[in-house]
Amino acid sequence: MDKLLKICQVFDCTLDELVQGDLTGRAPDPATTIAPNTPPVDVFGYDEHARWFANRIANGVMIAVLGVALSIIFFSTGDPHTSHIVSLPENVAAAMGTMCVLAGIAYLLALVIPAGLAHSQFVREHPYLEDFYTEEQKTQARSTFTYQLIGGIALIFAGVCAVILFGDGPYEEVIGIPVMLVCIAIGVRFIVHGSMMLSRTNIAAYNMAAGEMLEAHEIEQLNVNAEQKANLMAQHRSDKRIGAVCGTIMLLATIAGLVMLFVPGYQIFWLAWPIGGMLCGIACLLIEGFATPQE
Repeated sequence: MDKLLKICQVFDCTLDELVQGDLTGRAPDPATTIAPNTPPVDVFGYDEHARWFANRIANGVMIAVLGVALSIIFFSTGDPHTSHIVSLPENVAAAMGTMCVLAGIAYLLALVIPAGLAHSQFVREHPYLEDFYTEEQKTQARSTFTYQLIGGIALIFAGVCAVILFGDGPYEEVIGIPVMLVCIAIGVRFIVHGSMMLSRTNIAAYNMAAGEMLEAHEIEQLNVNAEQKANLMAQHRSDKRIGAVCGTIMLLATIAGLVMLFVPGYQIFWLAWPIGGMLCGIACLLIEGFATPQE
């Protein structure tokens, strides 16, 4: 039904006229006439959806890291050795810091989970798209990604410099580490958003990635050639393995981080998640690198 309505919009007719009527005798409207060799267009609103999806994911990651940065400030105010600006009771500082971490994670999940479900539904409805991006648009996306990547890396370096500046001083935990995490949060936001905006222009990769969203029986029912169907099945099996391994890694990282959070003396509990993310990246490279074509 969704595709029929889209066709009605393209040909400027009603659903009854499209299904039951005879439009061969109707004079074409010059305003809606499609010229020969017209380049493909974004009929299903993919570009708008991709931009929305990239913003949700990038903002969610940024807010989660900012929550950790704010929590470290609260934890520091409860430590008599580091509370030089504002001093709070230790239990209040611990409660506020924990709330910041959990609020950041909750906000991340509130953005990522609905966005992931919406993207999965979009892919299920449109498992194959024709490449409608022009070379000029792809070049612009690559240029924008380059600027965002350089800016993100520069912000991360600035955060490291802030830790060095306040290192071994009374304000390291109160100012140095939170400033570093804020810079990392904004820098990672730029990098994630830029990479997703660049990858959106790779329609061939989108068509291949449909194997990640679709179930095996849905892939078998697709009206595509045998080679593409085999590639989708191989991608489907590879993504299943990657998802299982990365999910296990991040679950263990979360357990380790929460355990260190409640153990006195462990102020670097937040390292569990970056380390888990790097291990997920290594696992993805190994699984994809050692996968055989039959898999």
